[in-house]
Amino acid sequence: MENIYTPQQRHVLLIAALLGLAGLIVVGLAQYLTAFLAAGILFVVFRPWWVALVHKRQWNRRLVTIMLLLVTLVTLVIPFYALSSLLIDRLVAFARHPEQILNVLHRLERATGFQITQQQNVRQLLQQGAVQVSRWLPTLAGSALNFLVIVGLMLFTMYYMFMQEDGFLRGLHRYLPFRNQTLEELGDSLKNNVNANVLGQVLVALVQALLTGVTLWIFGVPDALFWTVVAFFMAFLPVLGTPLVWGPAALYQFSQGANTQGIGILLVGFIVIINVDNLLRIVLAKRMGDIHPLVTLVGLVLGVEIFGIIGLVVGPLLVSYLLVLMQVFRRENRLGRPGSV
Repeated sequence: MENIYTPQQRHVLLIAALLGLAGLIVVGLAQYLTAFLAAGILFVVFRPWWVALVHKRQWNRRLVTIMLLLVTLVTLVIPFYALSSLLIDRLVAFARHPEQILNVLHRLERATGFQITQQQNVRQLLQQGAVQVSRWLPTLAGSALNFLVIVGLMLFTMYYMFMQEDGFLRGLHRYLPFRNQTLEELGDSLKNNVNANVLGQVLVALVQALLTGVTLWIFGVPDALFWTVVAFFMAFLPVLGTPLVWGPAALYQFSQGANTQGIGILLVGFIVIINVDNLLRIVLAKRMGDIHPLVTLVGLVLGVEIFGIIGLVVGPLLVSYLLVLMQVFRRENRLGRPGSV
């Protein structure tokens, strides 16, 4: 029986069908997309361990995979879930009972002579903050079942990515529409982004949070441990970061009449914490991934808004991939072979 389509039309329709089905799958799995993105990121993070243990030392593939999954669960999933839940619970408590914050604001108003805010505005700001943070972080404020499904999908995906590593990598080379040189550039960009925005950023955030927590504890700020947790999350924000924690802490001490402690917090913040942050970022940028700060800034704003907390890595990666593909297009265009990437 004669087919009404030409070979070229069949080829175009086949591609359209593949893209349409892929789009439907992505839309259907949209709320769980972070699980697959996180699995890919952790695959890149743990692959040096995998290569060292499986390819070089010839350890059992399944055993190493289970070990990596346990490391992920113990060092990343459980602590992050607990810390983010603590942060959300405290924000919700502040939103319901803002008296402590209002007392501090009233003292600042009396000291400065300016009306800062009203009780209703404070309550509304705290509620909005809790809602916004709960969008980014998986906590008990959301669906526990949804969180378990995301973690399960992430671990399940990681398991098969490691267990079927050869087939997974061959599939990338076979089905991605890029030449080997372009794939190498995209792979280098992924590795640099993961190193700079996962390993490097976590290290910077941890050091800053510890310094902030110790500073607040030394100068007598209440709940120093809780504010250490807050500082850890705030440290991921470029430009602002931990000053959003130790700055208000200094104002709190001023409002209590503890001017010496407030000045001490400001001095340590501006002289030690900020400079340690800048120094660490410069050192880690050279050692762990050469990522331009503007790429990181734009990527963070883009990624967190779309993907939540995982956007801290995915956002800069998207911007880096855009820049890489623009360079590839320029190179191919110069060679007179557009579309051969």
